[in-house]
Amino acid sequence: MLDATASDIDKRQGSVTYDMLSPAAIELALAYAELDNVLKFGFADTTYGNYLDMRCGELGVYRKQAVKATGSLTFTGPNATVIPLGTRVSTGGNSPVYFVTTAAGTIASGMVTVTAEASSGGASGNVALNTVTLVLGNLAGVVTVINAASFSGGSDVESDADLLARYTERVRKPATSGNANQYLAWAKEVAGVGDAKVYPIWNGAGTVKVVLLNTEKTAPSASVVTAATDYITLVKPVGATATVAGATEVAINVSGNYTLKSGATLTQARAQILAGLTAYLKTVAFVDPIVRYSQIANVVLTADAVTDYDPATLTVNGAKTNVTIADGSVAVAGTVT
Repeated sequence: MLDATASDIDKRQGSVTYDMLSPAAIELALAYAELDNVLKFGFADTTYGNYLDMRCGELGVYRKQAVKATGSLTFTGPNATVIPLGTRVSTGGNSPVYFVTTAAGTIASGMVTVTAEASSGGASGNVALNTVTLVLGNLAGVVTVINAASFSGGSDVESDADLLARYTERVRKPATSGNANQYLAWAKEVAGVGDAKVYPIWNGAGTVKVVLLNTEKTAPSASVVTAATDYITLVKPVGATATVAGATEVAINVSGNYTLKSGATLTQARAQILAGLTAYLKTVAFVDPIVRYSQIANVVLTADAVTDYDPATLTVNGAKTNVTIADGSVAVAGTVT
C-alpha cells in the first residue's frame, strides 16, 4: 500500500500517510488469512465442527449425537415411600455422574427397583454395578440407592474423525439398492455403533447378516443391537431378511514374568500392559483377524513400568503363537498376569 502511494508524499513511519494506511493494512492481512480458511473449510478433510457437518450433510451423512446410558436403580427405605419420576441420584466422587429415574415406584418389603437413565448423553454414563450410591433432593437421608447391574448403551457424540471416516466411506463405497455398502452405512448411522461387517446371502438368497462393534471396538450392548436392528428393519428393501448381532468377544490373556523399573509396582505394570493391549486390539478389530504375539511382546516392552520380560514365560492365551480370531468375532483385552 505504501508502494502504491505517490513518491512525493511522506511515507515514513509516523507520518500521516503511514498511520492512516496501517490499520487498513492489518485488517486486509487478516481478511486474506480468513479467505485461506474459507477454502480449507470447503473440503471435508481440512474442515471441522459445524463446517464438517454441513459438508457431510450434502451426502446425507449426519453426526451421531450422544446417547444416554440406561439401567435400573434399587431404592431401600421405609415402606410406602414414593420414588417419583425424575428422582436424581449420582455416583459421587470428584467427577460424579448423574442419573434420573424414568419411572415412578413405591417401596414395598423395604425396597423397589425402577428404570433410570443418565442425565446427559455420553459413555461416562456406562458405570459399573454398585457405583450409584447417592440420593439427591428431598429423599436424601430417607432412602438409599444402589445399581445392582451396570448401566449401558451410553455413547459420546461422534467425533470429527469418525464422521469424516463415514463420509469418506460413503463417497468411496457407493451405497445403493440395498447392497452390502448400504447395510454397512445404515449400521454405522446408529449411535453407539463404531464399526460393522456385512455378510450378504449368509443364510440363502435374500438374507444378510450385519455384525456390530461399539465405539470402543468391542461387542455392543443389547440396546445398541436393538436400535440397529430396528433401524435397518425400517430402511432395508422389502423382501430382504436382515439379521443384526453383536460381535462375539474373544479374550486375549497375557501372562509372563517382567522386570520392573526402579520404583515401579506390579499393579502399575499390569495396568499399563492392559491399557496398551486394549489400544492394540482396537487397531485390529474387524481389520486383521490375527492378534500377533510379537505385537503383544512390544506392548509389554513399551509399558513405562517394565524394562524387560522373560521370553521363556511370556504367553498369549497360554501359547507363544499368534491368535487367529474367527470371522464375526473381536479380540478384547482379558487378564494380565
